Amino acid sequence: MTQPRSKLAQLRELSVVVADTGDYEAIKRLRPVDCTTNPTLVKKALDLPVYAALIERELQWGRGQPGDVQDVAKAVVDRLTVGVGTMLAELVPGRVSTEVDADQAHDTAATIAKAREFIAMYEAAGVPRSKVLIKIAATWAGVEAARVLQAEGIDCNLTLIFNPTQALACSEAGAFLISPFVGRILDWYVANGQAPASIDEDPGVQFVRGVYAEFKRRGSPTVVMGASFRSTAQIEALAG
Repeated sequence: MTQPRSKLAQLRELSVVVADTGDYEAIKRLRPVDCTTNPTLVKKALDLPVYAALIERELQWGRGQPGDVQDVAKAVVDRLTVGVGTMLAELVPGRVSTEVDADQAHDTAATIAKAREFIAMYEAAGVPRSKVLIKIAATWAGVEAARVLQAEGIDCNLTLIFNPTQALACSEAGAFLISPFVGRILDWYVANGQAPASIDEDPGVQFVRGVYAEFKRRGSPTVVMGASFRSTAQIEALAG
């Protein structure tokens, strides 16, 4: 008798599955198409034994560097970030998102410089830019940075998106992908006493559906990737 397909298998037929984690073994087991990280996820991932050799190598590199200790520490963090991304890139057929620190979210020039630096580090490690998305907060400065980077062939994932104006600005800047926060939008409404009665009334789900429809109407090639989910029901409601 044929075994029933899992929900994950069914989801793969409708949507591109992306893992928002740095957990090497989980990605290896579940085989998402892409994976995305942020500084918090990288920090958490580095507790895993699989990254022990990477940590020791980069710490050893840092010990041999002259100059200000804080500057060296920041360089080590960047090297660890790209090191984790490089290992994950070997597991997924698609792309790895690597995030520019949120401290630079309101500085266009700094965001552009850090994105270029990350891409150069990935390429030096043998990972082509076609395998990398630079994750940037969708502030005004971040959107303008993405406009420049996209023109250079550096694809961007614009994140921290909560309203249609942000989404459209990202699309008009030529962003490769946006990742609106389904769950965090819901969180705000729930915290303000406006819990939805059904999944179709979920404001996060409604928001992403609306953005997707508008992008289609405009013929925008920008990919819409829902993120920050709070339940499998939200994922199912946005499948496809």
